[in-house]
Amino acid sequence: MIRIVLVDDHPVVRHGLRGMLEREPDLTVVGEASSGPEGVATALALHPDIVLMDLRMPGGDGVTATEQITAKSTGIRVLVLTTYESDRDILRAIEAGAGGYLLKDASPSELADAVRAAARGETVLAPSVASTLVRQVRKPPPPALSARETEVLRLVAKGLTNADIGRTLYISEATVKTHLLRTFTKLDVTDRTAAVTTAMEHGLL
Repeated sequence: MIRIVLVDDHPVVRHGLRGMLEREPDLTVVGEASSGPEGVATALALHPDIVLMDLRMPGGDGVTATEQITAKSTGIRVLVLTTYESDRDILRAIEAGAGGYLLKDASPSELADAVRAAARGETVLAPSVASTLVRQVRKPPPPALSARETEVLRLVAKGLTNADIGRTLYISEATVKTHLLRTFTKLDVTDRTAAVTTAMEHGLL
């Protein structure tokens, strides 16, 4: 019997998941929690085979909870089950130790099969999530900005003009422009807004 803990802040979602999973003869829900911290406490107290973890909950996020559960108990597998599939959400969850990432539009049979696969130690990913991870792996590494270029761009992001930045950093306006032009080249952009946006996408700001 595969023992499962459900972590989701919506009681209706937990009730629906419990009903779907317990229709399967080899699956049983042994506990529920409505927040990340409660999920950690419940998982460590009950030692289930699988934790189905929502990502965004008011009482504490699922990524932090996943990290804490996998750090404290290697025998518990965490499967993320969420409506969110942004690149950032997926990468954070996998880096935290999640053994899989599923979306809430999965069918009951897909969910049950995913739980079984995770219990066997397999990594389970929704097709769109797998595509995202492949794309991330293939993505070239972010460009390296110097400390000064990063500093200048951070002030640009705050809305300061070149003159304002020069006064803040005690450098000339011409030097500010030079730093920005080098930054534009490294980020392959042509204006300030694109530079800030691209830098944020690469995690440089």
